[in-house]
Amino acid sequence: MKTAVVIGAGIAGIAASIRMAKKGYQVAVYEANDYPGGKLSAFTLGKYRFDAGPSLFTMPDYVTELFDLSEEDHRDSFNFKKKEIACKYFWEDQTQITAYDNQDLFFKEIQEKLNIDTKPLKKYLTRAKKKFDLTAPLFLEKSLHQLKTFLNLDTLKALSSLSLYEINQTLHSVNSKQLKEPHLIQMYDRYATYNGSSPFKTPGIMTLVQHLEQEFGTFIPEGGMEQISNSLYELAKRQGVKFHFSEQVEEIIIDEGRITGVVVNNVKINYDVIISNMDIYPTYRKLLKNKPAPERVLAQERSSSAVIFYWGIKHSFPDLDLHNIFFSNDYKNEFDFIFNKNELSDDFTVYVNISSKDVPKDAPDGCENWFVMINTPSDKGQDWDVITTELRKRVIHKLNKILKTDLEKFIEVEQVLTPPLIEEKTASYGGALYGSSSNNKMAAFLRHPNFTSKIKNLYFCGGSVHPGGGIPLCLLSAKITTDLIPKGTDDTD
Repeated sequence: MKTAVVIGAGIAGIAASIRMAKKGYQVAVYEANDYPGGKLSAFTLGKYRFDAGPSLFTMPDYVTELFDLSEEDHRDSFNFKKKEIACKYFWEDQTQITAYDNQDLFFKEIQEKLNIDTKPLKKYLTRAKKKFDLTAPLFLEKSLHQLKTFLNLDTLKALSSLSLYEINQTLHSVNSKQLKEPHLIQMYDRYATYNGSSPFKTPGIMTLVQHLEQEFGTFIPEGGMEQISNSLYELAKRQGVKFHFSEQVEEIIIDEGRITGVVVNNVKINYDVIISNMDIYPTYRKLLKNKPAPERVLAQERSSSAVIFYWGIKHSFPDLDLHNIFFSNDYKNEFDFIFNKNELSDDFTVYVNISSKDVPKDAPDGCENWFVMINTPSDKGQDWDVITTELRKRVIHKLNKILKTDLEKFIEVEQVLTPPLIEEKTASYGGALYGSSSNNKMAAFLRHPNFTSKIKNLYFCGGSVHPGGGIPLCLLSAKITTDLIPKGTDDTD
């Protein structure tokens, strides 16, 4: 039986390990942390449980597919429910919009709260769906770096509609022309943050990002987001995958242009195939440091990062839901600071996730667990202690103003995550949440491929390579990567 090693037990690494086991490989996973999941993990503060990282769950079929592949019923170990409310939006002018999953309720909400005709929005969403349907088989389900991807009918069909993709316009300019109403424009501009980009730079094709949420819905796993990684980790173990926690791969060994194994604790271990789920930047800089690196790829602009305040709130806010957005007054200025000045503006958008709304045991009775996130630049040496101290004051002031409350007196426990800590915990270069940004119309092609033609049997998966960051794309990354690898029972090279 051939052997494979996966470097990193992030969600893509775990998914890749399951797929490799089903292809007939004996699989080992090495993880520097003492827990699985990478960013998709959890912790407790006193009586409060917090999901540490990704808080939005869409496209659950990408998770359940792995149970189907393993001939198991996901309902035996992983369950979830669909949200009736995708998100609640708040502005300082007291405008509030509830994004209902039900389309009729949503359009009624938009019409009543913004006093506009919803026909342009319906046309906009129809256009986004068409973009997604045409491009998903090309950009999301296959390697963009193999010629055969482009030699099929799906690709020809996608390329015949180039004007539809609006790649020569920014997301904001497309939204402004098609939606017109300022609150609505800002609502749909925010989807650029789903891949760590700016709506004033990322191309108009990114209107398809919101399609995943608007068309398919948002979900919450029983037990919280960590159950995604935990259930897949247990599934991988049942498939025979061996996990080695608190063990860091120190080097990838190359001999005559092909991998031969890895070094762990100064000991070389031979493997037939290596898949790195580690951020592509440290993969080259630390594990392949004596080999030529793709400098153009590694030099790409980093995606945004975040400062996250985890607050145990000794109070209940009935007007809030699982996902809540409190917008800044000047979105353009906010993103100008993040991507052009590598700083935070005085006014910023605040995202508040409260999993105890759907997972009651996450907080004591009458209390809530607040995951409070502010988009920031990646770490470039800023003084994050000073930044977070001032940021905390401004966040509380903003939330107090909109919610008409005194938040400080309700904060019972607290922990803070900054870009340097994100890098320390997840090896994401600069603490960037999505690897490189998509602030370029060619960003999809500039991402590192899921393989390298220069080193045989070395592959890559995860949010820093094709097709990108976020739970659905990471799971697709694992599938794209493992589809490139021959079966473990195949003796041919």
